Amino acid sequence: MEYRRFDRELILRLDPGDELCGAVTAVCRIEGISLASVCGIGACDRAEIGLYDVSSRKFTGRTFSEPLEIACVAGNVTEMDGQVYLHLHITLADSRMRSWSGHLKSCRISATAEIILRIFSGRVGRVYDDATGLNILDFSGTSPGESSFS
Repeated sequence: MEYRRFDRELILRLDPGDELCGAVTAVCRIEGISLASVCGIGACDRAEIGLYDVSSRKFTGRTFSEPLEIACVAGNVTEMDGQVYLHLHITLADSRMRSWSGHLKSCRISATAEIILRIFSGRVGRVYDDATGLNILDFSGTSPGESSFS
């Protein structure tokens, strides 16, 4: 993986064997990023995605172990318990142009991936929500003018 920073944006190039979620988390830790949007494209040979069922509070997952195009990865970076928290979704396509989408758990890059992080000033946390069983955005510790960007 390599990346470059341009003011409040980072461009990442992931290489074969890189794990997408791990690479984005590592860059956020190195750069001190606590709030950002994420988008990207690329190719992978292994991916785990899921769908969350609110009524049962369970993820239904699927693992793919084949060449896939990453048509889109999108989501955000926030914090939970002082740690980087990624919430990413992905759309994958196979050689027959069938596609699958879902919550991204892991994704191993096969050729390359191009990921863009757009950094925002401030911090937004996460808190467990009893009603859904999810870690939802928590604005209680932030103010609209808060800035932690250096």
